[in-house]
Amino acid sequence: VKTAVPLLRRGYDMLLEKPFAVNEDEMWELQRVAGETGRRVMICHVLRYAPFYVAVKERLLAGEIGDIINIQATEHVSYHHLAVSYIRGKWGNEEKCGAPMLLAKCCHDIDFLLWLTGAHCRSLSSFGSLRWFRAENAPAGAGRRCLDCAIESACPFSARDLYYVRRDWVANFDVPEGKTLDETILEELRTGMYGRCVYHCDNDVVDHQLLAMEMEGEVTVSLSMEMFTADDFRKTHVRLTGGEIDGDERTLRVRRFRGGDERTYDFSDIVGQPFHAGADLHLIGDFIRALRDPGYPFLTTIEDSIESHRICYDAERSRRTGTTIRVDGTK
Repeated sequence: VKTAVPLLRRGYDMLLEKPFAVNEDEMWELQRVAGETGRRVMICHVLRYAPFYVAVKERLLAGEIGDIINIQATEHVSYHHLAVSYIRGKWGNEEKCGAPMLLAKCCHDIDFLLWLTGAHCRSLSSFGSLRWFRAENAPAGAGRRCLDCAIESACPFSARDLYYVRRDWVANFDVPEGKTLDETILEELRTGMYGRCVYHCDNDVVDHQLLAMEMEGEVTVSLSMEMFTADDFRKTHVRLTGGEIDGDERTLRVRRFRGGDERTYDFSDIVGQPFHAGADLHLIGDFIRALRDPGYPFLTTIEDSIESHRICYDAERSRRTGTTIRVDGTK
């Protein structure tokens, strides 16, 4: 927001990464300045452009299997992504990263759930905690760093295994001129933040969280953010009055109650392709088209994104206070 507001005032339209604000005051300020200046602000909620979710939305819009009753969504963050980003990494401490877990990781998910339902959230409740990755849960013999740990060879969260052996997530490391990747990884393991024991970090964000929402039209929606899993993808299950739609970003299944008709759509050939299977490029193309045509209605306006961001803030309040939050849609 500190960057965006001056640029909006200088006449720029903007494409912003999510989350675009780290607190509600900044969120409302950016919306206000965009309105005052008449500039267009688009948020990078790329799931609206992903082929799998576009197909889900098309099936819903077709209206062939009735009205939505319930959606269950699960975000599988995976144990290794957890260790890299949300314990050892930049998003493990809320004060440092400026965002609760749902905002940092799952405002994408909440945005696409709002997009699928086409409805506003009326009330919500959220539950979760930092259940496991605390010092008192460290196994006997655990060291402060993985290179100095007596049980490293058996630990599923070993930084040595993850980076040095498996070579996962090595794009996190900038290799200085004159150094090799091996030398860079070993130095990080000895002295850097990515070499720390997962039970002895400064992390304070949740390691699991559940969000339940009641939408307009009595539709119920749940999102479960799960890190204790080997999977690294999303699952979505939409229950409608005449059938159901479910999938895991690889396969989409559409079933009708009457007649037992079932159709399966295969997206496995594009999983893992660059730019989120081309979705990033579609998003950029949408933004460029909006710049050329002031009347073009792109998919991810700041108004849309404010609702998903606000739900994240309300969910954190609900989690901390143990209360159900009414969402009225106004400041």
